[in-house]
Amino acid sequence: MNWKFWVRRGDAMPAPDQPDWERAFINKMAVEYLRDQRGRRRWGIAFKLLILLYLIALLVAAYSHDLMKGVSAEKEHTALIEINGIIAPEADASADRVVTALRDAFEAEHAKGILLRINSPGGSPVQAGYINDEIKRLKAEYKEEKDEDMPVYAVAADLCASGGYYVAVAADAIYVDKASLVGSIGVRIDAFGFQDAMEDLGVERRLLTAGDNKGILDPFSPLPEAQRDFLQQVLDTLHQQFIAEVKEGRGERLEGGDELYTGLFWSGQEAVELGLADGLGSASYVAREIIGAETIVDYTSKRDLYETLARRLGSALASGFLDALAMGMGTVR
Repeated sequence: MNWKFWVRRGDAMPAPDQPDWERAFINKMAVEYLRDQRGRRRWGIAFKLLILLYLIALLVAAYSHDLMKGVSAEKEHTALIEINGIIAPEADASADRVVTALRDAFEAEHAKGILLRINSPGGSPVQAGYINDEIKRLKAEYKEEKDEDMPVYAVAADLCASGGYYVAVAADAIYVDKASLVGSIGVRIDAFGFQDAMEDLGVERRLLTAGDNKGILDPFSPLPEAQRDFLQQVLDTLHQQFIAEVKEGRGERLEGGDELYTGLFWSGQEAVELGLADGLGSASYVAREIIGAETIVDYTSKRDLYETLARRLGSALASGFLDALAMGMGTVR
């Protein structure tokens, strides 16, 4: 059986020695060029439509989350706030994002309690301090206005360490998994020293400063003993602030001694024994058994559409991509 497939029909070209060969060749090239341009235009339109569908899908996903949140928030619920990753400016767990979510949760009419689900190794002491202070301020304000307490509980996932634990101690109680890592109550400064390597390579470091200590922690300069002592004093001050917050938040529940404040961390089960945590339990357990509102509504401050695109594609790529899309959509006919 002979199968006949579609093939592009082309007019026969005259032989090169024919008088009309040049004209036929030019005509054929023009036809091929126009055909190629039409094909490119079709692919361009298809590509732009795919991009538009992707953007619409992102919008639907974002607004459906808000819609579901609004529907769920109309009945009694537990307000959930996720604190994931490094606590630092511009991060998902920045103070601005967490504090915004906290304020929304405290203002929610049907929220019976607030749940901080923490999975963080720590980060900026300033950012963690902002969150800690705001939790205490909002609790006091709520008590004064409503004449009742809004319970706040912290639940540790894999990590609740350093700055993550700094945030957790502002809660009424801390729950952990038996395998969570909890603690690391301490402060650190990281730096490298390349002075000997520079000397071995015969490289001269030329650092000019106005101020004897302006070049402190320069990795290519020695660290004088006076500067080392000064940095240690700063760290000790921050450490004492951290310890004070832990003692204020945990109070008589603490069972351990000074070893708690050495930067060590413990499993969740050990943390309960040492008084660093109050019990074992997941977020759903605390919502159901402790707060008494099994429905959980996520109040975590999410990135908007532009931030999501910028995060996935890179801010420069996303900006150029959207500009090209806007220009291209204007030329479609």
